[in-house]
Amino acid sequence: MSLTAADIHAAAQRLQGQVLDTPCMPSRTLSAIAGCEVFLKFENLQFTASFKERGALNKLAQLTDEERARGVLAVSAGNHAQGVAYHAQRLGIPATIVMPRFAPAVKVENTRRFGATVVLEGDTFDDARAHGLDLARERGLTVVHPYDDLAVAAGQGTIALEMLAEQPAIDTLVVAIGGGGLISGVATAARSIQPGIEVVGVQTERFPAVWNAVHGQQNDSGQATIADGIGVRVPGSLTVPMIRERVDDVLLVGEDDIEQGILMLLEIEKTVVEGAGAVGLAALLKHRARFAGRKVGLILSGGNIEPLVLAEIIQRGMVKSGRLTRLRLDVRDVPGALADVAALLGKLGANIDQVQHQRAFTSLSVERAQIEVVVHTRGTAHIEEILAALRAHGYHAERMSS
Repeated sequence: MSLTAADIHAAAQRLQGQVLDTPCMPSRTLSAIAGCEVFLKFENLQFTASFKERGALNKLAQLTDEERARGVLAVSAGNHAQGVAYHAQRLGIPATIVMPRFAPAVKVENTRRFGATVVLEGDTFDDARAHGLDLARERGLTVVHPYDDLAVAAGQGTIALEMLAEQPAIDTLVVAIGGGGLISGVATAARSIQPGIEVVGVQTERFPAVWNAVHGQQNDSGQATIADGIGVRVPGSLTVPMIRERVDDVLLVGEDDIEQGILMLLEIEKTVVEGAGAVGLAALLKHRARFAGRKVGLILSGGNIEPLVLAEIIQRGMVKSGRLTRLRLDVRDVPGALADVAALLGKLGANIDQVQHQRAFTSLSVERAQIEVVVHTRGTAHIEEILAALRAHGYHAERMSS
């Protein structure tokens, strides 16, 4: 069994008018930064904020009347769950979604909002999957697999049809890999249109199962990744052979690379993506020479990120770029000393975010005090200007690295 271009074109007919034909737009700024022409496919604009709707709907649309009446079951930590729940609700099909207990709260609540019965079971995805398969057998439910299903992979492949119709100049596709359904469909569709197109997969260093399979390595999988949507330990038995046959290369990116990608897409493109949606950009930035001069299509596969996680990424990014920094000053312990420091920082253009005035927990002599301030700045050069000015006014000042 294998996926064909005809399967994907048939899927496109079923999906027409039921999911968004999302824009695929060039990014001049990211192109200048990455050293290649970058085109972004905004799948985070789908109603459930993820491409997973495509495969889910293509599978549901092919069920028999009897299968529809009995209902479907999916095991998913997030986006696949929402895609199945939403389109099952639209089609009047009862849906049960089994999720591990650690699933992000926003994804659990969204799935319930789409009318599905949500079962939280197991501390790991494997535990949830085992429970879900038992439940499906007991109740006679049709399992909608998140990736190891040709109908699902065909639905995902419709993304490539749209990308190459809108931007035919694209000569390289960089695609996230979890279980392999997305890249299997995309590679199949793309090669049917442009046989010479290059398709490159991306995985996280913490979950390198497909990278291992392609490169003959045995790197272990980790416990968690910010790209939770592709944190898959065991890829599909149907998808891995297709990846070996139709994908040119698989690259790895780290957690810091993914964070940088999320932040850049937020700041430059004003679009919110989750970790899995940023790995393509992360790969361009980490493996810059690999893509130099190419015309690269990236799929922003999803935008379901926890607000608190996004806030933390923004803050960490500000620290790395020097726009948020922590300074430590040694001052005389006299009335007005803190006010003087605050006034000087204000004149220097540093906006104070936090202040800690320390007397007891310091090794300074008793007539001295330590002040720690977190300030907003214009960047690393501005920090150096601030430190030089503080020292010129007689303060012992240093930047704290952590």
